[in-house]
Amino acid sequence: MAATSPLYNQLKDAEPFFLLAGPNVIESEEHILRMAKHIKHIATKVGLPLVFKSSFDKANRTSSKSFRGPGMAEGLKILEKVKVAYDLPIVTDVHEAYQCEEVGKVADIIQIPAFLYLLVAAAQTGKIINIKKGQFCAPSVSCFFFTLFRAAEKIRLAGNPNVMVCERGTMFGYSKLSSPVQILNVDDLIVDPRNFEWMREANCPVVADITHALQQPAGKKLEGGGVASGGLRELIPCIARTAVAVGVDGIFMEVHDDPLSAPVDGPTQWPLRQLEELLEELIAIAGHKRKAAVPNRSHTLPRLGLSPPRTYGSTANPGDIITVATSP
Repeated sequence: MAATSPLYNQLKDAEPFFLLAGPNVIESEEHILRMAKHIKHIATKVGLPLVFKSSFDKANRTSSKSFRGPGMAEGLKILEKVKVAYDLPIVTDVHEAYQCEEVGKVADIIQIPAFLYLLVAAAQTGKIINIKKGQFCAPSVSCFFFTLFRAAEKIRLAGNPNVMVCERGTMFGYSKLSSPVQILNVDDLIVDPRNFEWMREANCPVVADITHALQQPAGKKLEGGGVASGGLRELIPCIARTAVAVGVDGIFMEVHDDPLSAPVDGPTQWPLRQLEELLEELIAIAGHKRKAAVPNRSHTLPRLGLSPPRTYGSTANPGDIITVATSP
């Protein structure tokens, strides 16, 4: 098996947690460079390792009328400028296997749906694989075992020990219908904090996606007809506090300087002007958790029996990160 990468080792050892953050989608070169500059400044100030996040193509939009981004060729050029200008690792998405090679030349994290052929293709890059739990996956041990646990094992069996798993909420079908054709607030996502503990059974770092976890698919009406994703931005701190109090290794969040005008997922992007305040609060919660922890308490608690205690892999490989999602 290949060695764990230096970046993977840095992130898994980060205290109190690492941060994956940035705008949902690339709107322009100027905007992305400005956002990267400000987010890096804030992350450095509060002392968190940062991987900058943005997408070149949002192929999984609710409506065909929605903004998708600049496309792969132009988007990768912009992300490479961010990487060079601010010395930041990058996370972005792919939707087809053929995109992996080109995207892997720029991105340190590649986010993909966890289909078997994509898992294997991603694993073969040697980069870090961050497997996102699908919102359709029930928050139960049995469902977890047949999705995240086995997906993580597929990555390792392909020779890549650089694996992380990510919680992003679960869809229970809650909805409000004003008419058979006008749908609002469909499919609220619910975060079950028990998942943060159960996901430890994958024997790798656990990440909490605190913004997509509050998405409301098809919950926003568009002018001229159609729907787009809505969300509950005001509850992002609630989910974030919960995740950090339980003790996740990383926080994934989308950040925008003007969420109300963001072309994609504005309702679930956190305002840049409030980022530092939120991160400082989360760091304080994490610090309090460490002080309150009871030494050697874990051996008295029952384990789920899916895997041995976490060790996070072994050796070291140059590689960066790929985020794999069981759902976009």
